[in-house]
Formats: sequence, structure tokens, C-alpha cells
Amino acid sequence: MGLILTQATDSKNQIHTYLERSVPFVGTDIPRIDGIDGTGIKIAIIDTGVDFNHPDLFGWGHDGKVVGGYNFIQEGQPPMDNNGHGTQVAGVIAADGQATGVAPKAKILAYKVSEDGEGVSSDLIIRAIEKAIEDDADIINISLGVNKTNTKIERAVNQALEKEIFVVTAAGNDGPELGSIGSPGRNFGSVTVGATYNNLTSSLVATLEVNDKPYTVIPMAGNKKTEDAISGKLVFGGFGKVDELKDLDVKDSILIVERGSDVKEELLYFSIKETNAADAGAKAMIVYNNIPGIFLGELIHEFIEPNYSPRIPVVSIDREEGLEIIESINGDEATLNLFFNPDYLAHFSSRGPVSPFYIKPEIVAPGAYINTTQNNAGYNFTSGTSYAAPHVSGAAALLLQKNPELHHHEIKSLLLTTVEPVSDAYGDEFSIQETGAGRLNIAKAFDAKLIIEPPNFVGLASSDNKVVEKQFQLKSLDGTWDGFDMTFDGPEFIKFGGELVDENILNVKMRVLEDKFGEHEGKIKISHEGIQYVIPFVLHYTQGSISIVQQNEKLFFEIHHPEEWSFAKISVTNSKDGRIDTTTVTPDKAASIDVYENAEYWVDAKIRINGNTSSAYNTIEIKTLEERKRLDFDIPERQMVIIASAVIVIGIIGIVLKRR
Repeated sequence: MGLILTQATDSKNQIHTYLERSVPFVGTDIPRIDGIDGTGIKIAIIDTGVDFNHPDLFGWGHDGKVVGGYNFIQEGQPPMDNNGHGTQVAGVIAADGQATGVAPKAKILAYKVSEDGEGVSSDLIIRAIEKAIEDDADIINISLGVNKTNTKIERAVNQALEKEIFVVTAAGNDGPELGSIGSPGRNFGSVTVGATYNNLTSSLVATLEVNDKPYTVIPMAGNKKTEDAISGKLVFGGFGKVDELKDLDVKDSILIVERGSDVKEELLYFSIKETNAADAGAKAMIVYNNIPGIFLGELIHEFIEPNYSPRIPVVSIDREEGLEIIESINGDEATLNLFFNPDYLAHFSSRGPVSPFYIKPEIVAPGAYINTTQNNAGYNFTSGTSYAAPHVSGAAALLLQKNPELHHHEIKSLLLTTVEPVSDAYGDEFSIQETGAGRLNIAKAFDAKLIIEPPNFVGLASSDNKVVEKQFQLKSLDGTWDGFDMTFDGPEFIKFGGELVDENILNVKMRVLEDKFGEHEGKIKISHEGIQYVIPFVLHYTQGSISIVQQNEKLFFEIHHPEEWSFAKISVTNSKDGRIDTTTVTPDKAASIDVYENAEYWVDAKIRINGNTSSAYNTIEIKTLEERKRLDFDIPERQMVIIASAVIVIGIIGIVLKRR
């Protein structure tokens, strides 16, 4: 459940909300100078409905903010939000009052597909997408997620894209594990958004090193940044009780303790542990989880002692790493550092990859410490990729208002190629599979004069084909060409070259110079009229390869590998809906599958060689079929969709509020 807060105020009692931090942070001030505010754009929000009585989202019907929609839970009733999630999403997009969204004058279509924000059948999401198409939505925001590919949702999203609707999906909150994005975030054509921190002083990140080995730690809410790194000997302090620390040499140490207590029902808050550690002379404290996984904790909460203020930094760590540190303590020194970094990937944000053939997520935006509209005229501090996605939906509305003639894929290019880099605590950029191209920058996208398509790509190379070529369509928005500079940021063993084939076609060629098999990534950077455009890529370099031949309604496959192989499993994915068909092949047995519609098909082969598995990839585009219907068993889908947000409710200064 969310924590309902009324407002945050400064010393002059002027009302401020944290939308006034995240929204300008992603660059909305530039469009607003030109009077671009979302006027004339309709954004469909498929969610728990919208509280259209909220003063910042006021009005139901033609003259209101919420100009239409549909209640799929109680048909015949308006799509009023009784949960709060949809209202929070709507506020980020289009709040126009005490809080100001990214596109405050945009109109909303509210489609209620869930009552409680916990679950909904995939059929309702599909019906909502179809209704949004019928209602002429310009943009669809889906802050929902499922834990696997859903072919029916995928196809519905593609139908919206075919109708020139820009579709934005939340990546989900199942990070930091890789491969944790489900439908519709897996959809190839939609823009999938992960979450970064926000432009607040509470956007702290931390580093911990023990014997030069880095560990993942999260600052607790209430910490302040450290001016210098803190170093000290590691000491294990049990649960951090006074009696446990009195006989230990804790002075100037970094104390590590376990979360909770060994006494049932004892409320040993983090603030109590911090007080005990500081009183004993510790410089900092690490709290490891008492159950598997990492957690977020708060030092400042409603049960603290009067006038309590944290004196030493406190961070949390997962149980496995905490136990590893304890088991290896032998007078070891540790170094801890806390610092402000708004462009840092939120730990909960779901990561890719979802496929060897395309990149997800494609972009990230602020999704932590967001104070947005809440039911009953309130405002709610909350976190999740559900609140990152509407930043991108609002940004698309601004670009569409400025350039109403642009196609959805051109808007996508402007947003994805004009991003800011997202770096980890050590200054290294996160991988493309984690953050896509980078963090949303609306100001750069608004000023951009160059559309580059595609805005990212996956290249396939093998030991018998070491060259990857890619053509990019270039479009100048002002019709002028003053030339551009191009650089390559990638592995040194890849030789890069590029040239204009004609005025609008850029041909890029990459040649692999060394047999470093595996997945590699990089970025092509183009500078044009003062703006740098970024085109991320992933290159798969495999030892083996697979060839594809189409004969009428069948695809035939042949495996090539320099070593002797015994068996291969071949998976063929229809790019239109994510449907996967599989077949097997041996050196003595050919393999084929039937195809039923014109589409691009992605082929992934897993080749068995002396007990090991080697991958090979290829793609084929089919355009010559007389399409036919395939027979499918219609198995009802269980209710498996969950709201991809609100994993975290933010307090006035912090993040999910685990106190003990």
C-alpha cells in the first residue's frame, strides 16, 4: 500500500512536489519555453483507472482532463481509480496544478483493467489496447508487466503500432537480475523503460570494497553523503545490540551486523542499531539481510527517539554477500563511500536481455523518489518503472505536438538517440542490456534535427562471416545538411567504418579481427549541429552459424560449425507476436518448420559439441507467402498480469520503508 502524504514544503511554506525535480531534470524546460505542453495529444493509460476528481487531473468528459476511457472491471461505470496506481502514472504524464507533469496540457484516456493493482487477465489488457486504438489515442502507456512472453498482448501492441500509436511499456521491478523483463515490455516495437534515481539529494548510491573486491550495497534512507571515503577494519557485531558490542573493539571500525534480532518480537530498528554502533565508536555500519536477497532500509521513521539524527553511514547488503564478508573477516579493511548520483540505475529496475535479436530496455528515466498525484487529492512518494515509463510517454507527447507529422518510429528515434549516459558507482557506464541507450533527455530530443533509423541494432557475425553491415536511414528535420562527425566506441578488436551511400543512407561496416567469441557491445556516436546522437549495438560473434532457405511455406536450416557437432535445437521466433516454434537437427537429419504469415523470423540454434553448447543466430524476412491461419488450441490464460510498480513507497527523504 502507498503512504499518503499531503505535500512537501520549503522554508517559505511554498508548495513543492518532487515532480518538480524529475520533470525538469529530464529537460522539459526547453519545450515549455516554446509553448509546447502536450496540447492536442491524447494519452491512453491502461491501468487501475484515474481519479478524475483530483485537482491536478480534474474533470471527466469532453471538457475535463480525462476525456474518455473505459471501465473493464465495472462496465457502464466511469474508470475511477480506487487503488491509486493509475492516478500516480497519470500525474507524471499530465498533472496540471500543484504538481506539473511532463505534458500538463495533454488529455488522458483512462482504461481501468484492474481494481486493486494486483492482477488482471491478459484479455483485459488486450481489450484496452483495442479500445485505445478505437478512441484514436496518440500514445499508450502500459505500466504493467507479466513474467513471460504473451503472444496475444504482443500482437495487440503491434496492432497499435500499425495504427501509428506510440506505445510505452514499463520494464518491471524484478531487478537486479538479468533477463527479468516480461510482456508487454518484451515487445519489439514498443519503447521499454527502466528506472533511474531522481534529481534529489536523497538519490544516494554507495560503494563497498573489501580487499579490493566490490560488493553491492544500498544506502538507508536518512543517510547523508560522505565527503571522503570511509576506511576501517571490519568487525562483526551480531545483531548490533549494546551487550554484543560492549566487549568488542569497535572503535574506528566498519561494523557489520545482521538485520532483525535473535529475540522473537523484539523491535530492533535500524536507528537503534546505528545509535549503538555510533556510541561504540564505529565509523560506519553494514546491515546484511536475515533472509535471501537485498533490501532497502530507513533510519528515519515514525518510531525514532525525539531529536534522533544518524551519526554514521549505514548501508544494506544481501544475505549471501554479508555472510561471505563475515566468514572471511581476518583483520580485513573495508572502504565505504556514499555520494549523490541521480543518473544511476535503480536496483529494482528489470534488466534485459529478452532476446538475442533486439535490445531491451531501450531507455531509462527517473523512477525513484517520485512524488506524484494520489487518490483523494493527495500526493504520494513512490518508486518503480511504472513511473519511469510515463516520463517517456509525456516526452513523446511534447515531440508529437511539435512535429505532428512524424511517425511513431521517428519519435522513438529522437528519444532514444539523444540520451544521457548512465554510470555505476565507479564511473563505468551500465551495460546496454541494463539501461539501453541511456537516460531520457527531452531537451536534446526537442532540439534534435536528425532522425536516425534504426536507433539501435543487434549484429550477427560468425567464424565464417566476420563482417557485419548495417544501413541507417537519415532524415533531416530542417532539410539542411551541414555534415556530421562519427565515432566508434566499442571493442578494439572490431574494425569500424562508415560512409554515406547517398544523402540519406549511412552504411556502417564492422569487421571482427580476433576470435573473441561471445556477446560484445558498443555505441556509434554521431555529432550533428551541436547534438551528439548515440546508437547502441550488441554484436554476437559465434563460432558456428546457421543458414536458412525458404521453400514455399517452409523454412529449411543447415548448421555449420568448425568442430564436430552431434545435435542442435533450433528456435524460430515470429517477430510480430513473439511466438516460438522449435525443431531439432542432427548431422544426418535435416530440419524445417512451417511458416504461416509474412514477417521477420529470428532463428536461434543451440548446438551440442562434446557435451558443451554453442549458439548460432540468423534472421530471415518472409514477404512472399499467401498467408494462412494456423490451428491453435485456445487455452484460457490464467490471471498472471501484475502491476509493474509501487514496489517501493518513498518516505519524505527515502526509499522503501523497511525499519528493522
